[in-house]
Amino acid sequence: MDKSNNGSREGTQSRRQFLSLATLAALAPSAIGSALAADPSPPGAPRPNAIPPSEALSRLMAGNARYAANTPNERDYSSGRAARAQAQYPIAAVLSCADSRVPPEIIFDLGPGDLFVVRVAGNVVSRDLLASLEYGVEFLGAPLVMVLGHSRCGAIDAAIKVLQRKTALPGHLPELIRTLKPAVVVAEKARRGDLLESAIAENVRRQVAALRNSPPIVKRLYAGRKIDVVGAVYELATGKVVMV
Repeated sequence: MDKSNNGSREGTQSRRQFLSLATLAALAPSAIGSALAADPSPPGAPRPNAIPPSEALSRLMAGNARYAANTPNERDYSSGRAARAQAQYPIAAVLSCADSRVPPEIIFDLGPGDLFVVRVAGNVVSRDLLASLEYGVEFLGAPLVMVLGHSRCGAIDAAIKVLQRKTALPGHLPELIRTLKPAVVVAEKARRGDLLESAIAENVRRQVAALRNSPPIVKRLYAGRKIDVVGAVYELATGKVVMV
């Protein structure tokens, strides 16, 4: 066999492989975006959740009013399963506490597919949670982000006890408390009303501010008025959500 000819074929094959890889690399961002979006809507058709942030917030608050009044909408939860298997169109992304008494879909009297929910003790922003919220607004088209705190929050109460009594907590809990301490410090200095409730509201405000300034996605969409980022506190005893 002609070694020079063999070497030429190998060189040609290598160049073809390189060009193929380069083409894949160039297409990767759009391909990834399409896969994440998973939107079967016809090209150019508006998404069902393509609504102003103010309308999304109005729907949430109207639903909460129904829930608090114990007059929720009747729903057939099996209806729409086939459609939801193809895509989701949440009207809001909600960062809420992991507390078992704070289920956002029930609090806002909404159904499956209406909310994109991220839950963690103390409703605090971290890199992983931020990535989830970015997915919700960038690829699912949620026009609203809500940070939802709640009354009698155990995470905030623990942060107060650590600060005031030097309580030692086990495991990874000190890492969580460190993120909550600044809100407690601000509320303590303000000396307005009950320290726990003040710190809960202050923590919500801090997380809202952090999200509004979180690059690249949330900050860009918020600055461009494509989304809104708001904060609220859920009152366990009454069932009402109050904006802060």
